[in-house]
Amino acid sequence: MLPAERRDLLLTRLRVDGKIVAKDIAVELGLPEDTVRRDLRELAAAGLCQRVYGGALPAAPAAADYQTRTAVAPDSKKRVAATAAGLIRPGATVLLDGGTTALAVVDALPADLSATVVTHSVTVAAALVGHPGVEVLVLGGRLFKHSAVTCGAITAEAARGVAADLFLLGVTGVHHRAGLTTGDADEAALKRTLSSRAAETYVLASAEKIGAVSPYTVLAFEEVAGVVTDVPADDLELARLGAAGVPIVRAS
Repeated sequence: MLPAERRDLLLTRLRVDGKIVAKDIAVELGLPEDTVRRDLRELAAAGLCQRVYGGALPAAPAAADYQTRTAVAPDSKKRVAATAAGLIRPGATVLLDGGTTALAVVDALPADLSATVVTHSVTVAAALVGHPGVEVLVLGGRLFKHSAVTCGAITAEAARGVAADLFLLGVTGVHHRAGLTTGDADEAALKRTLSSRAAETYVLASAEKIGAVSPYTVLAFEEVAGVVTDVPADDLELARLGAAGVPIVRAS
């Protein structure tokens, strides 16, 4: 088998099985395990998988830069955002994460909504200017340009003074084994802080995030009230999440 054929096979297994165990693939193909590991390193360097101990998991396309993410699964994000916006009750205090799906949530809010939104996203805050009934509180700090959000110790300290009814959490990966993940360690830490300041946390999971994995864990599934997603009911990873007891909120 040619190297390119091996790598195509590995990518197919990732899509179908949701994981690769290097030693098992090596036995199946009659290859040294080091050969499979080298293939996985090359795929990871190309952004096509996420290396983990013993093998690999699917990489998250949502980990791209902010401008690129605006063109990824826009229809899926709109469906997820519309369902998530419906979770916001009049008079509620809501923590709204950054990212392109969070921005779509703003677009889906009723024009006459009366609520308080606390955010560390400069793009979300700017979009809320057009909602006269929404009070907007912006958490300051160092601007993390990759996601257009503030981050770091200053932002975390400000977040600790918030008591919210709901947190709409953005992640780049939702995987039944790896959990909820994102691509930056500081951002992951801030998301945990934000979640701790809300009575309930719901995950915004457009289609490209389901089954994907990024390097840094945000939360365990047990710490969220639900994962809002629009992936088809027969999706293999959705079935794995359901079997693991992950609460799914269907968006349509």
